Amino acid sequence: MIATSPMPTARERILRAAHDLFYQDGIRATGVDRVIAESGVAKLTFYRHFPSKNDLVLAYLEHRHLNWMAWFEAALARHGQSPQAIGPALSEWLREPGYRGCAFLNTVSELAGALPEVTEITRRHKADMSAAIAAVLPPEHQHLASAMALAVDGAIVRAQFDRSAHAALQGLDLIVRSLLSGAG
Repeated sequence: MIATSPMPTARERILRAAHDLFYQDGIRATGVDRVIAESGVAKLTFYRHFPSKNDLVLAYLEHRHLNWMAWFEAALARHGQSPQAIGPALSEWLREPGYRGCAFLNTVSELAGALPEVTEITRRHKADMSAAIAAVLPPEHQHLASAMALAVDGAIVRAQFDRSAHAALQGLDLIVRSLLSGAG
């Protein structure tokens, strides 16, 4: 889900390493030295691009946001650009090996008290996700975008702790259909 160029710059290598390590192991569990080692850059090069770990965390979230939103919008288009596309689009991600939930919600739970900027980035990410959902809704159902985004977040969290994404996707489908039929 992370875009890379053919000859990545040192900054791109650092972001790629941070992305993989932060997402899989958590931010607090991942030290700067490990990111430096995984990215193959010198310590001085790292600190030239990211003066602190907090700077790297914020850049990671911004980078993740751009890549995830591009993927989500493309996945919605691949699955028909309709409300019924939400579940199949999300299924692509929830079933990936290495899936570990929402990077933004995970980061808020880890760092919101210590780094309040992550809350603002997360709010923007969730607003953009809601806007992408609104874009696939017919005009008469635009008001349901926030509720559907909340259901998507619930499915993301459920799939994070279940052994399979099946129940989360089934529940999401039921909620989407209920909202669209006026039952919710």
